[in-house]
Amino acid sequence: MPTLFDRLEGRNERIDFDCVATRYPWLYQADQDCIISPDSDGLLCGLFMSHYLGWRVRGFYDTKVLVYDSRVTPETCVFLDAEVCRSGVRSVGQHMLLYNRNQIPPNWGEFDDCFAVNNFRDHDGRHDFQLKYPFGTIHLLVAALGATRAIALTESAIAPLLFTDGTYHNLFRYTENSLNWLQYLRADEQASPLHILFCQTTYTIRSLMSRMNEFWRARDQISNVPGERGDRVAISPRGGASDPENLELLDDSYRFNADARGRAELFIHLLQECTGWQYTPEHWCWSGWTVRRFTKEDFASSRRRLNGQTFAALMAVRPLSFAMTSGQNYEYTLETPDRL
Repeated sequence: MPTLFDRLEGRNERIDFDCVATRYPWLYQADQDCIISPDSDGLLCGLFMSHYLGWRVRGFYDTKVLVYDSRVTPETCVFLDAEVCRSGVRSVGQHMLLYNRNQIPPNWGEFDDCFAVNNFRDHDGRHDFQLKYPFGTIHLLVAALGATRAIALTESAIAPLLFTDGTYHNLFRYTENSLNWLQYLRADEQASPLHILFCQTTYTIRSLMSRMNEFWRARDQISNVPGERGDRVAISPRGGASDPENLELLDDSYRFNADARGRAELFIHLLQECTGWQYTPEHWCWSGWTVRRFTKEDFASSRRRLNGQTFAALMAVRPLSFAMTSGQNYEYTLETPDRL
């Protein structure tokens, strides 16, 4: 039986960033409004795009709850670290989406405005799940913008960029696939801003472990709330419920409660200290929010078997967003009770 290494042998593809810029020119435009995921990857993406392009973080989306600045409409914002399956809604993400590239759903064009890296590389869950992208959305953004402008990463940025989305673990747990994706992102090229993160050799394994341990300890000091980690702020509870969490109503709009906002800003300041990406408070909206509640479901809990027919049925109900989370499961979001 072919091994994963055998499947990767000879696959020397490298991403064409000129093609990315042609298909998604908005990704490189300054002064955009964006909505991010409320975890470390989303916060890094918001901080990075704010620092280099002046993007404004207008809200957060966790696939169950969306909170956004009441002065904007979410359809006009770029969603970072969440692929939105709606024509005209721009988004960037790193999840596995398509089940079978030989059975393209008729409404797959709703992803035309989504820079989904597994789609861009023509990967699908049936044939390539073990070869799916193993890093965070932030690494994709750094590589893409770094192809058009000077982006300086220092060694102090290593810890948060290896921490997010389990990148540190994936490098050693899925080594063959990670090496292949580093080549695809052109991280092995000296001009890439990812080169210092993944390819430079001035630190030892022990020093890297020490850096990661220091970052974890700094993260842990941010939160003393049971069930709340310092690297993310929940806007909905764990499980299927879509009731807003850590929010409070003021007049006719919502905001983070003081503790949740304090934890979020402490973590952002930690990221700023490590990366050098400047936190500009005027670029971040923390109040005056509208709330939208959605329904999140998955195949596993309803005991549905994943195949071409059941994936086609999923696409027929037009999920707002979704991701293949294992070889046999999709998690997906439906526009009920609220709509985008």
